[in-house]
This record gives sequence, structure tokens and C-alpha cells, in this order.
Amino acid sequence: MKKIEIKAEQFFDLLKLKDVSMWEIFSQMIDGEEKEIIFINNEDTILFNYILPDNREKLEEDRKEFSKQFSEKLANMN
Repeated sequence: MKKIEIKAEQFFDLLKLKDVSMWEIFSQMIDGEEKEIIFINNEDTILFNYILPDNREKLEEDRKEFSKQFSEKLANMN
């Protein structure tokens, strides 16, 4: 499995600048092979990782699950 390291701060700044979602970027990266995307901070410490699936259907499932969990966490904060 290919590993891809991404500096989180720069990545999310670029998404804001380009007005694009990370899911759109992930979709463009799909090529039939799973990849481990490793988000790191400016000190190269791992913040979190994501296994990019080998197909767009699984990516869509992941996106929906992420949205659900994110919404639940936000609701629990209030």
C-alpha cells in the first residue's frame, strides 16, 4: 500500500483557497489501489491517517460515515 504524507495545515488552507472539499481531492486520487494518507503537522508528527479506498463507491460510504460522526460530535459539544 502506498503511503502519502500531507502537511495538514497547508492542505486545509489550500482547500479553503480553492473552495474545494477534501472528498473531491480524494476522489481525484483514486486509481484502483488503496493508499494510506497520513496527515502530519509542521513538526512532522502524525495527527491522523485515512485509508483511501480503491473505488469511488467506498469513498462515498466513508464520506457519509464521516459526516454522520462529525455531526454527532458537534451535537454532543452543545
